[in-house]
Amino acid sequence: MQRRTSLSLGLAAVLLCAGAGLSACSAPAAPADPSAALSFAQVEAMSAAEAIDALQAVPVADRATDYSASVRPDTLLLTAGDGREVDKPLPEDSFHLSVAPYENSTHECFFHNLTSCRGELAGRTFEVTVVDGAGATIFDETLVAADNGFVGFWLPRGIEATLTVRAGDEVAVSSIATGPDDPTCLTDLKLQA
Repeated sequence: MQRRTSLSLGLAAVLLCAGAGLSACSAPAAPADPSAALSFAQVEAMSAAEAIDALQAVPVADRATDYSASVRPDTLLLTAGDGREVDKPLPEDSFHLSVAPYENSTHECFFHNLTSCRGELAGRTFEVTVVDGAGATIFDETLVAADNGFVGFWLPRGIEATLTVRAGDEVAVSSIATGPDDPTCLTDLKLQA
């Protein structure tokens, strides 16, 4: 699904440029293979949402080591190897949460780093549900953990809710919030039967 979305976004950008008759439009920033390594310049040329989705799709072995991409509550902070920083604003009403359920080992994390954070359950399928304080389900999807062991998804900004992650007969539950001081990375979800 992410590959299809990335390709659709790239095609839409090309069609928009062609339709507008813009001679200054360049090719899409992402490589032809959306799972290939992305350079700092390619990521910098994308919107924050496009960059997050593209970087999540890159296999761990191909992830960048010469820059970092840290998801904050309202921005994607790119830090180049030379120390240069670029803040890319997230969509105004959206919050990106990355979750790495675990069985045996985990690490502490507050702001998810798309280039270096690792969870232990890569490739596992999870049922992920988010229910707000009024009891309304605002997210309910089956997600497969990326090669780095994380599932990432978009939520409305400014909510308090309960997150439930299920894998077979194992479950983890946590209170979450999506405000300006809240974590974008949850690694303390121990799956238990």
